[in-house]
Amino acid sequence: MQHMTADRTGHTLKALRELVQERNWGQFHSPENLAKSISIEAAELLECFQWGPPEDNSAVRHELADVITYCLLLADKLGLDPHDIVLEKLDITRAKYPIELSHGRSTKHDQF
Repeated sequence: MQHMTADRTGHTLKALRELVQERNWGQFHSPENLAKSISIEAAELLECFQWGPPEDNSAVRHELADVITYCLLLADKLGLDPHDIVLEKLDITRAKYPIELSHGRSTKHDQF
């Protein structure tokens, strides 16, 4: 499954690169601008839940896609593999939140 996901991500990145190149948007895609865009789109995603569960899941899908798109573009711009950085962070999180201390708890690691 991991191989299939990596193939799909490669396909997605190729499609994103083509869209950006066709429209000459790369000139606007500095790491700073992409990071700002992630935050802006994340706020728009959160807005879908502002007054309770969303009635329209298509808006959630579109805003989530925007967040993921900018995250992938930023990783690509920085030469980072999205799968590698997520797996690396999972290892860090596992060490920070051992099962015996964190199972079923939302307590921050420094408050165990």
